[in-house]
Amino acid sequence: MSSLSRELVFLILQFLEEEKFKESVHKLEQESGFYFNMKYFEEKVHAGEWDEVEKYLSGFTKVDDNRYSMKIFFEIRKQKYLEALDGKDKAKAVEILVNDLKVFSTFNEDLYKEITQLLTLSNFRENEQLSKYGETKTARSIMLIELKKLIEANPLFREKLVFPTLKSSRLRTLINQSLNWQHQLSAVAKPAVYTSLGAHGPFPPTAAAANANALAGWMVNAAASSSVQAAVVTASSLPVPPNQVSILKRPMTPPATLGMLEYQNADHEQLMKRLRPAQSVEEVTYPTVRQQASWSLDDLPRTVAFTLHQGSGVTSMDFHPSHQTLLLVGCNSGEITLWEAGIREKLCSKPFKIWDMQTCTLTFQASAAKEVPFSVSRVTWSPDGTFCGAAFSKHLIHLYAYAGPNDLRHHLEIDAHSGGVNDIAFAHPNKQLCVVTCGDDKLIKVWDMTGRKLFNFEGHESPVYSICPHQKENIQFIFSTAVDGKIKAWLYDNMGSRVDYDAPGLWCTTMLYSADGSRLFSCGTGKDGDAHLVEWNESEGAIKRTYTGFRKKCTGVLQFDTTQNHFLAVGEDSQIKFWDMDNVNVLTTTDADGGIPSLPRLRFNKEGNLLAVTTADKGIKILANANGMRSLRTVEAPPPFEALRSPLEAAAIKASGSAVPNVAPKVERSSPVRPSPILNGVDSMTRSMEKPRALDDANDKTKPWQLTEIMDPAHCRMVTMPDSADAANKVARLLYTNSGVGILALGSNGTQKLWKWVRNEQNLSGKATASVTPQHWQPNSGLVMTNDISGVNLEESVPCIALSKNDSYVMSAAGGKVSLFNMMTFKVMTTFMPPPPASTFLAFHPQDNNIIAIGMEDSTIHIYNVRVDEVKSKLKGHQKRITGLAFSTTLNILVSSGADAQLCIWSIDTWEKRKTVPIQLPAGKAPTGDTRVQFHSDQVRLLVAHETQLAIYDASKMERIRQWVPQDALSAPISCATYSCNSQLVFASFFDGNVGVFDADTLRLRCRVAPTAYLSQSAINGSQAVSPVVVAAHPQEANQFAVGLTDGSVKVIEPTESDGKWGVSPPADNGLLNGRTGSSSTANNHAADQVQR
Repeated sequence: MSSLSRELVFLILQFLEEEKFKESVHKLEQESGFYFNMKYFEEKVHAGEWDEVEKYLSGFTKVDDNRYSMKIFFEIRKQKYLEALDGKDKAKAVEILVNDLKVFSTFNEDLYKEITQLLTLSNFRENEQLSKYGETKTARSIMLIELKKLIEANPLFREKLVFPTLKSSRLRTLINQSLNWQHQLSAVAKPAVYTSLGAHGPFPPTAAAANANALAGWMVNAAASSSVQAAVVTASSLPVPPNQVSILKRPMTPPATLGMLEYQNADHEQLMKRLRPAQSVEEVTYPTVRQQASWSLDDLPRTVAFTLHQGSGVTSMDFHPSHQTLLLVGCNSGEITLWEAGIREKLCSKPFKIWDMQTCTLTFQASAAKEVPFSVSRVTWSPDGTFCGAAFSKHLIHLYAYAGPNDLRHHLEIDAHSGGVNDIAFAHPNKQLCVVTCGDDKLIKVWDMTGRKLFNFEGHESPVYSICPHQKENIQFIFSTAVDGKIKAWLYDNMGSRVDYDAPGLWCTTMLYSADGSRLFSCGTGKDGDAHLVEWNESEGAIKRTYTGFRKKCTGVLQFDTTQNHFLAVGEDSQIKFWDMDNVNVLTTTDADGGIPSLPRLRFNKEGNLLAVTTADKGIKILANANGMRSLRTVEAPPPFEALRSPLEAAAIKASGSAVPNVAPKVERSSPVRPSPILNGVDSMTRSMEKPRALDDANDKTKPWQLTEIMDPAHCRMVTMPDSADAANKVARLLYTNSGVGILALGSNGTQKLWKWVRNEQNLSGKATASVTPQHWQPNSGLVMTNDISGVNLEESVPCIALSKNDSYVMSAAGGKVSLFNMMTFKVMTTFMPPPPASTFLAFHPQDNNIIAIGMEDSTIHIYNVRVDEVKSKLKGHQKRITGLAFSTTLNILVSSGADAQLCIWSIDTWEKRKTVPIQLPAGKAPTGDTRVQFHSDQVRLLVAHETQLAIYDASKMERIRQWVPQDALSAPISCATYSCNSQLVFASFFDGNVGVFDADTLRLRCRVAPTAYLSQSAINGSQAVSPVVVAAHPQEANQFAVGLTDGSVKVIEPTESDGKWGVSPPADNGLLNGRTGSSSTANNHAADQVQR
């Protein structure tokens, strides 16, 4: 239906409401589907008019449209069913069961059976989950609270919950105006001109304020200033694009328990926890209130730490999203440079070069032949830091893959635009990483990571200067600005711009969101040289705040950035000027000790503790606050770029004249050259090439690095889980809940225990902490989660466990059948995969909780669909039992590890084996023992843990890039290892009771937690010494880990509050190797040789 028809419907609805045609109003609401009247819906629910409730809903959604809709209809029909039972009307209850609730049995047969069993009870409140169900009126009120939340979260109701603001009797007024205009026109003998209804402005600009979607206001107000779009003013905001709606059209899973709502306590968190189904990838989330944190001027990075000498004019900079001191720089010479600011060293440099002239357009080839130099317009990192991009002043963009320090590899070259490419950004439309570009040809283009063009946005009348991709809830869009000052907004479709608005100054403008995405700013220069820094009111598409403090006319375009959700910074008048976002006046300024140009480039790192500023002499000054200074002092120095290459690589590169080979998107496309593995954080072949480096800080010169060793309980925080010790039931597997509020342990006898922390004055967050003792949690029924162990030899069984993303279900086995437990009730929902063979490892598919990868005792891997109870594929490639499984959605692979010390790589699409890689064991070591695998948060690097080693692999080629072997104080075999939640650390437990904390990038040891720090003397010196079997990392707290011990106990361990972290990484130049002097390096090099033979 056209926007004009939509406007007419709203006008008619207002007219019918004013004229008291109540039935007609709601009939039109339902039939048009433009406006969902929540008040009317509430009235019908309170009245229990269920047929009318569903009929009204049917105008907006169907039961199987998406999971929100399914939950809405389920709750309504369940309430209708319970009311029939409460009224002792069994016949009606059966009718509802058969006609209304049967549809949900397709998705959850067990739930339907449980609902059916209520018919056999004299009072359904005998069911534990419904024991708190009160009288009908209260039950309807509580249900309605949840229904409203679901409706507000449902994408199909977006923009349909707010009626636009209209002047009273607007339709009548417009008709009268039209008649008057026609009369006047005919009176002066002019031809009648019938303009569209929208041209008379039925919706005043303030209508947008009522609209929840950010772009809605831009669309409404754009009409006031745009000759192109003034003809029709839309009352709606951004529609959901077809490609996004289609995501919701797949089968969804209904709620899994009867106790969907807590009838005595409508606490939001508890309600949502019960609402989440097990087999749902997406989670229901509701907006949270942004709280303003306290701040001071000391939070701003204003102190000059040092200057980096680039050698060419810097045109663009961007800090890595997670490595806070890693700076990407683009220059007017076309050069791309990667700096490690912590050691003031260029890790690598990429002079401009056309990678493949033959793939470029003839226009570009002619242009490139001219001797005009290529300049970098913009450099940027992808959100996860695995790719970076550069836009150039002529036609091209270059994409690089970043696989670790010194490792910036060619990924893709695109002849993107005719003329200059003015901006480049990464975006995630439909969860797919893409690149967005704009250029002098007045176009915006969207590319996938293979170079395929997905969208081509036309509409600007001048060269496009900048782009700003963003996402609000599930709506993804792009703001663009052109050199004529026009702002436009685009959805990822082919329906044109949704916004046409004027930027202040009508010239070059850049737009940026605050880090949390809640506030929008723009900064630019007018044609007259005036500077403009403003905050936009997204609801109205109007300027909310104009910042002051600019002193003189600008001869170029201002650069600005935001940080910490609180500050703005602009380079102007050879200064950096800072503003508090909530105050239009300048907060403070700095000249960075002089030497910066009149309009410097600048960029904050993601934490806001460092600020890079360009200098007039082709350099970069790094400004820092106190935290930034500390981070710079403690950054570990990586090996030089050339030192990371083996002689084989160097020869290959020299012969070919090319840089490092492309990162292969598919595993089978291995690189022809192999990087030298790094043993215990040091390249054994080229370590002698490294020169000692030292930071200028005097304190660092006088204080040599020392390994942090935690020997005493007073040196850390530790809490033991209550009721956990059981010498006959050692901890076999250990997990934190994904919410971070609990710990789940699976014992060797197949029994699971759950501990939860509660929110109180001692623990305001309610998250797991070593400062507060949690509760051993069990349901009121007293049920225990116990696996099927009939006929199982527990001494030989291999327990395994996996938790659904929403913490609703846990799946586990201990030599017998796999059991699926409800985490709220501890009931067994179903069992499957009876032995033989027994299951030995479990992993949920990352994109579909219905699909489970199950490693088996007979060395096979079963890809099992829970919903249809069917093994879809059986993967064969190992020789012994499966001991680990890890999915990478970035590489689209499953990596498996086995007791045969082999790693296998499987395609997620076809389940075909791509590659088998043996882990490299020390000489004389038989290929036995459990091998575990876990992906880094970048989904490319892979942690491999075996009793003989820790190793990091580049999973895109399955090549080992780092290795650490037990030695010195940590010489015992490794029992388990895991990444910290941010993948910056690796926690490893050892069979002698030690726990090591390693730097995840280099596998250098930062800290040793000795058994004396967390075990009693009796446990250490007893007849059977206690040691950790498993280690788990908290999902949000990077320095918190838990260990499961051989005596059945579980302990959570954290650094002291004063320390806050587990030591610091050892610098590469201090002559120490994992706490030893350089004199012992011979033994290390010998070990490296043994491992690689």
